[in-house]
Amino acid sequence: MIDEQAATVPDMQQADRLNAVFAALSDPVRRAILERLDGEELLVSELAEPFDISLQAVSKHIQVLVRAGLISQERTGRISRCRLDAGPIYDAAVWVNRYSKYWQAQFETLAAWLEDLDETKKR
Repeated sequence: MIDEQAATVPDMQQADRLNAVFAALSDPVRRAILERLDGEELLVSELAEPFDISLQAVSKHIQVLVRAGLISQERTGRISRCRLDAGPIYDAAVWVNRYSKYWQAQFETLAAWLEDLDETKKR
C-alpha cells in the first residue's frame, strides 16, 4: 500500500516552488529586474539604477527573486553580483502550458460560433 502523504511530498515541494515563482513574478519591479539580467551578470547597484526606489528596496526585491530560485547571487565582500536562473521560469511555463488546451478549445468554439453567425448574416 502506498503512503499517500509520502507520495504528495514532492508535489507539495513543487507547488511551493511554483507559488514562490508566481509570487515573485507578480511584481513589475521584479519582472524588470529579471529582464535586465537576461544574458547579463550585474551588480546590485547596476540593477538598481533605473528604478526610482531605494537600493534597500531593490535588495528586498532581489531577495524575493533569490528565494524563488530565479536569481543567483555571488558575493565578494560587500560586492554582490546577480545572474538569472531561468529554470524556474521554464517550470512555471510548463505548468501554465498544461492549460493551453482548454483555451484552444474555447477559441475553436468561438471561431465556429462566429462562422455560424457570419453564415446567418449572409442569408
